[in-house]
Amino acid sequence: MSILESIADNFVINPRSVSLWPILMTIALALGLYIVLQRRWEYQADQAFGRSHGCLPMETKLPYKWPLALDILKRQYDALPSQRLLAFQSQYLEKMPNMELHLFGQVGYMTTDPRNIESILSTRFEDWGLGSRRGGLFPLLGEGIFTQDGRPWKHSREILRRQFVRLNFKDLSIFDQHVDDLIAELSSSEGVVDFQPAFFRFTLATTTALIFGEPISGLGNEDHDTFANCFDYASMISAIRLRLADFHWAYTPKAFTKACDTVKRYASHFVGEALKNEERSHSQQKSQSQDLIRDLYEALKSPALVRDQLVHVLIAGRDTTACLMSWTFFLLVRHPKVLYRLRQEINSILLEGDQLTRAHLQQMPYLKCILNETLRLYPQLPVNIRVALKTTLLPVGGGPDGQSPVLIRRGTGVGYSVYHMHRHKDLYGDDANEFRPERWEGSGLDHIGWGFMPFHGGPRICLGSEFFLSMASLVVLGAADLVCITEEFALMEASCGIVRVIQKFPKLRLPPDLPQEPTGLEKQSLTIVVSSAEGCKVLLS
Repeated sequence: MSILESIADNFVINPRSVSLWPILMTIALALGLYIVLQRRWEYQADQAFGRSHGCLPMETKLPYKWPLALDILKRQYDALPSQRLLAFQSQYLEKMPNMELHLFGQVGYMTTDPRNIESILSTRFEDWGLGSRRGGLFPLLGEGIFTQDGRPWKHSREILRRQFVRLNFKDLSIFDQHVDDLIAELSSSEGVVDFQPAFFRFTLATTTALIFGEPISGLGNEDHDTFANCFDYASMISAIRLRLADFHWAYTPKAFTKACDTVKRYASHFVGEALKNEERSHSQQKSQSQDLIRDLYEALKSPALVRDQLVHVLIAGRDTTACLMSWTFFLLVRHPKVLYRLRQEINSILLEGDQLTRAHLQQMPYLKCILNETLRLYPQLPVNIRVALKTTLLPVGGGPDGQSPVLIRRGTGVGYSVYHMHRHKDLYGDDANEFRPERWEGSGLDHIGWGFMPFHGGPRICLGSEFFLSMASLVVLGAADLVCITEEFALMEASCGIVRVIQKFPKLRLPPDLPQEPTGLEKQSLTIVVSSAEGCKVLLS
């Protein structure tokens, strides 16, 4: 062996003799150092952003006594059995329109200030995302406007917007059969009648007829009840998962998964039927009632995505309209002078036997005042949250006077309560908690702007707001008109149901043995929407 070969042998590295720990430790330390430096750079950049925009810390903070604010969470949990959670929160939000929260060691914010809500939903819309809402709702809803951000959301929004614009040209006769069925159901009832479940059945029929091409009741009583029960249960569990935020995955009962699968199976049935009809013929045999499904398929090219979009429209259309109609009658029977004046207005415009039209509804300004006041006290989405997608700001809430901007770092959550904003005395006067439709008469609230958000606001405003309001109004005459397309059309459709019910039942009133509690202190069921926990009980004769 040569001298060179001997030296080379001595320098051969045996892999088994080399420890990997020093290498792994070096990589870990380098990675840790990079993360620390990255966060420091982000913090410095955020502070520079704040200084350049005049941001100051929010000095109003949610008071708590226990570590991690666990006492606040316990008090909220204790308020759940009484079904007055929003009333419990009022003690804080009526005094502090903006507050900083420290929960589980995390910093967040809560606001009821219209200026901040406008910034989140409109002015700086691109800065905010849904956060954990997608995960909480996805098992039931799948892909659609309520679970998407960015480009996917814009795509879904535009597709649905085109469909609602097309529907906007339909007349109110599309609700006639469903309103007649509602009136027939109520007429067959005796004693104390609960309007609320009847309204939920009514809006389920109208909404499924709109999006599926036929009402779900057309499948038979057993299938109707199966679908309705699964939809109700899945919606309730989805609402609980939303409140669990990032821990939504911890609550996924088997019954919830089964209910979601059932809802999707029924929706898929209607999608499949529409596409089969499309294949059978391209001529007169097509059902115009299934145009929505076919148009969505033309845009999405996927039956599963079409199904998901339809379920999104269903959850938006059924619950919101049924709650609006229920709360309207809940308030009317407790305010007989308002009910009497509305009945007088209806009778002055419509004679018995007249076909209700949009032109009639537009001649009923007091009905619109009532719907506005109902939506003010019980907005469709009472509480919501957004998460900052990048470092941004709230325009007010900072500094000693609360009028300076507040720095919001990327990943920070900000909750906002339209329910409590609508009860601000500085917006609506000392009687803000009272039901007084007359406040909408005249020009006093013409410039309320973002202080009134009946159907959300900004780019995510309810597409069918006009449609559902029209549908609700139809039932109030006999009920009110519930039609959902734009805000005016929404007020018209809620108005369609209301009018017919009032016409049909001239002795409609509150049962004498029911207690009358102050507005906002009644028991409430808070899911995705807010409804009366004790229904809407009335006497019809």
